[in-house]
Amino acid sequence: MKRNERLVDFTNYLLNHPNQMLNLNKLSKRYEVAKSSISEDLVFIKHVFEAQGVGIVETFPGSLGGVRYTPYITDETSKRMTEELAQLLREENRILPGGYIYLSDILGSPSNLKKIGQIIAHEYKDKPVDVIMTIATKGIPIAQSVAEILDVPFVIVRRDQKVTEGATLNVNYMSGSSSRVENMTLSKRSLSIGQNVLIVDDFMKGAGTINGMKSLVYEFDCFLAGVAVFLEGPFKGERLVNDYKSILKVDRIDIAHRSIDVELGNIF
Repeated sequence: MKRNERLVDFTNYLLNHPNQMLNLNKLSKRYEVAKSSISEDLVFIKHVFEAQGVGIVETFPGSLGGVRYTPYITDETSKRMTEELAQLLREENRILPGGYIYLSDILGSPSNLKKIGQIIAHEYKDKPVDVIMTIATKGIPIAQSVAEILDVPFVIVRRDQKVTEGATLNVNYMSGSSSRVENMTLSKRSLSIGQNVLIVDDFMKGAGTINGMKSLVYEFDCFLAGVAVFLEGPFKGERLVNDYKSILKVDRIDIAHRSIDVELGNIF
């Protein structure tokens, strides 16, 4: 490869291996050049990445060292992305019968999901996270987006047991909005003892579902790294979970005028 070709391929390789320690010796063999050439390439890529707000490139000395690319956005970029998502929520005809909010078009857009993933990952970039947990179904694409950026696996909690999940652990939880006792289940192979679990979901009202997932985390002898939701809905009364991060918050739903008051969530 010529150097300009190597730089393009090297950049693409870093972008597709976020938060992974890449050994310089292996990179040297991959491109059939000396380690000094790889180091020179990294200086150039590091400068461009940081100048354009793409992420951080760190190098570590020693035989076990290497290079690690960490996706990164600034606080200003995170806020701008959130304001763009808020504008989408304020669109007309988003209120469904019963006062529910239509989110499928927002959560079905890859570009929107990438923004949501970047915002949540940015909030937890300096905290230990080993696995993402969500509940079927609308939380799944959000969990996948966050997991991809943080380069960790994600697990899916279900409300009904599946034969393909094998042995499962079940917990009963109280729905925060309807005060009904419900059930959720997770495969026993999903988590290992001592892992740091970040719970993410699309929507939170009374936080009963979130509280149920917290119970599962503790039943597996794991630690709670945090709770993050895309949208925090209006709720009269005391939520079952207080320690959470929300990207957006709905203060009021006016069914008569078909309007929604949307603000930035408590992440900001």
